[in-house]
Amino acid sequence: MQVIFIFAGEFAMCPMPELEKDISGVLITEEQIREKVAELGKQITKDYEGKKLLVISILKGAVVFMSDLIRQIDLDTEIDFMVVSSYGSGTKSTNSLNIRLDLSRPLDGCHVLIAEDVLDSGNTLSKVKNMLLQRQPASLKICAFLDKPSRRTTPIDVDYRGFVIPDEFVVGYGLDYDEKYRNLPYIGILDRRVYE
Repeated sequence: MQVIFIFAGEFAMCPMPELEKDISGVLITEEQIREKVAELGKQITKDYEGKKLLVISILKGAVVFMSDLIRQIDLDTEIDFMVVSSYGSGTKSTNSLNIRLDLSRPLDGCHVLIAEDVLDSGNTLSKVKNMLLQRQPASLKICAFLDKPSRRTTPIDVDYRGFVIPDEFVVGYGLDYDEKYRNLPYIGILDRRVYE
């Protein structure tokens, strides 16, 4: 696999062997990601026509997805960020919710869309959703880039869904393991030897 960087209008090929040696396979390609994000942006534009939209990224994993998504939404759109975690440096979700950075603005009357990277247990996102609903937005919907329904322990409705994936530990396109692999341009399956 190679990544293309653009410098002054020219292409430069840059292999990433240090990261890719830990990837056992590519689950979702760059092209599939581009097509899906464009599709989601088009649907969101249609659904929110005539409304001002606030897109909230759950940092850090969703920032790449949100950045691409908002460029596909043809609406008056604002962004904000939260840092919320239930993983730490492990691979399994815990029951505790750690909010390290809250939103910088009130939500009263806002049409809110949460951009999430991976929905698995549903525990974290359910808690975030309930907390934000208490702030009385005009509406609140969820856009999950990846969905692992086999891992769901807390029921939660997803309004916009990118890809349904199997129960694999995935990295790339903003997703990490212990802060590595976020810059891979595709969704890759992390080799079990890395985290077991």
